[in-house]
Amino acid sequence: MPTAKKTLAAAVVFACALCTAGMDRTAFAATANAGTQDIGIDLAGVDHAVKPGDNFFLFANGAWLKTATIPPDRSSTGTFYQLFVKAEQRTADLIKSAGASAPAPGSDARKIADYYKAYMDEATVEKRGLAPLKPDLDAIAAIKTRSDLARVLGGELRADVDPINATNFQTEHLFGLFVTKGLNEDSLQIPYLLQGGLAMPSRDYYLSQDKEMVADRAKYETYVAAMFKQAGIADADKQARAVLGLETKIAQAQESLVMSEDVHKADNLWAMGDFAKKAPGMDWAAFFQSAGLDAKQYDVWQPDATTKLSALTASQPIEAWKALLTFHALDDNASMLPKAFADLAFDFHGKTLQGTPQQRERWKRAVAATNNDLGDAVGELYVRKYFPASSKAEVEAIVNNLLTAFNDGIDKLDWMSPETKAKAKEKLETLRVSVGYPEHWRDYASLEIKPDDALGNHLRAVKFEYELQKAKIGKPIDDGEWWMTPQTVNAVNLPIQNALNFPAAILEPPFFDPKADAAANYGAIGAIIGHEISHSFDNTGADFDAHGKLVNWWTKADFAHFEKATDALARQFDQYQPLPGVHVNGKQTLGEDIADVSGLTAAYRAYHLSLDGNPAPVIDGLSGDQRFFLAFGQAWRNKTRDAALRQQLATDVHAPGPFRALTVRNLDAWYPAWDVLPGQKLYLAPKDRVKIW
Repeated sequence: MPTAKKTLAAAVVFACALCTAGMDRTAFAATANAGTQDIGIDLAGVDHAVKPGDNFFLFANGAWLKTATIPPDRSSTGTFYQLFVKAEQRTADLIKSAGASAPAPGSDARKIADYYKAYMDEATVEKRGLAPLKPDLDAIAAIKTRSDLARVLGGELRADVDPINATNFQTEHLFGLFVTKGLNEDSLQIPYLLQGGLAMPSRDYYLSQDKEMVADRAKYETYVAAMFKQAGIADADKQARAVLGLETKIAQAQESLVMSEDVHKADNLWAMGDFAKKAPGMDWAAFFQSAGLDAKQYDVWQPDATTKLSALTASQPIEAWKALLTFHALDDNASMLPKAFADLAFDFHGKTLQGTPQQRERWKRAVAATNNDLGDAVGELYVRKYFPASSKAEVEAIVNNLLTAFNDGIDKLDWMSPETKAKAKEKLETLRVSVGYPEHWRDYASLEIKPDDALGNHLRAVKFEYELQKAKIGKPIDDGEWWMTPQTVNAVNLPIQNALNFPAAILEPPFFDPKADAAANYGAIGAIIGHEISHSFDNTGADFDAHGKLVNWWTKADFAHFEKATDALARQFDQYQPLPGVHVNGKQTLGEDIADVSGLTAAYRAYHLSLDGNPAPVIDGLSGDQRFFLAFGQAWRNKTRDAALRQQLATDVHAPGPFRALTVRNLDAWYPAWDVLPGQKLYLAPKDRVKIW
């Protein structure tokens, strides 16, 4: 689901939005299955026994939900999964055919074919055992001093931070590296250092007293011991206790997700010499030398955590660190180790933490790994075959309508001062929107891929990415750089670049269909595009100006109004309870929730702009507004296993899909479209409907 960050929309309701208000839902029910036209909506999935005003998600998806089955190798299913399966199969076909014409050695096609072949060669993987990890394991075993420990920690530093949501990631390495423009830089890129060190999804899994997470900790210790035993390591149970004990201390040192999302707390430039003073304990000179880093300054995203993590390298026994590093090397690479390791890892990370009963077939895992490590090479093949210029042009037309709608909305805001409006419009005018694929593809010429070295290929690809990111330090940012591959079912807003990326794979039915009714396209992909535009003006994006600098461009009164509205939205989401006793954290999901409200508002306005003043037709008994809102509700169609849902609530900045679908309750036009009246569960009085942009 869309994960990127930032926002801009307004709360203007067009007069023609009310022209079909009060349409009889009985007539809709009678014609819903007639299928007179492909309108981009699953009419059979609607549950007419549910009132839209009581639970719009269940109304839009209830009939589908009753029969939907989560595949045994997945933790959830829904609209995004539907698109993922299509992209996965297409990508698999491209990867499998890459070597069919005997491509030249060193070509991207040969690298794709050899990578996939090596992953699928289970016999060789079994034969090689732990040999590909031997250099790393030997380096860990040789640690005798604190400086040795720092050198190993520095040597394993990687650019493994999720660039799409850098504040919400977990790397098993003690720190993660991210390279982009400095928060207060005009252009030059700097290294960001972020907290890490855990193998479970987040600090909550170590610290929470939730009974399920307490149980997960016991199962985790058993899993760690099993991995040690499988690797032939002595005192496995003792080593496992040491790993869990040290990781618990690391979890206690880390910042919470909500704290990490506050970009103002992340504006911390440290010179190389500052680390020894501000974060004593680590031999930082040895760490940075081993990492190959000699930048003049670093942005330390979580300074308090960095200080505490550094202290742990001095206070905790070296043997505990060696146990942790050894386990992390095994766990982090288990999918490409012999089957016994891969099965143990899936049993914990898949079955226990996500409730997924069955491991994915090996070909699917091979496709995912190839996509991960050779993403641009595969992506170039993908767009050549599956994303025609006509689709790109049609999506760009929708984008332009949405940008126009945002611009009009800014003009009509009655609470915002002219000064702030001017800055908002400047930011919107300079927003760079890229559709389908990047202008330039990554060059993999220096990456060595062998047909018989699955784990080695991955380790070299990880090092290749690290060197690629490291080489950007001190150079001007490329505002056209993409952080997703075209075959990714997602979208992203990049506030520092003031740019949006919409990969080809998400621009497919049911989100976007050039043959479908405009209402469905605007309700689905239009709302997603609006969501990403809106991230430029959410609680984080609103802190960045048109040039991607961390600058306050609001008047004091305007920002106070903005904060009041966003606080109300956070309280609205706090009320939602996906699991018994477990609520959505409205502060944690606030940026995404702002983008949903603002993006849907902009998409609604853009839909009516697309009608050029003409009334929307009634199709299958549905008005244009009804089709628009139904498409939005079905875009968030989702069914998730409880364990995976619990993990999402602890680690994700997105609310679960069924609650994102309830965003409609903040739009005035939704009420007459579905006859939503006071007393119904989702009804909000006009003064309580959140209107931000």
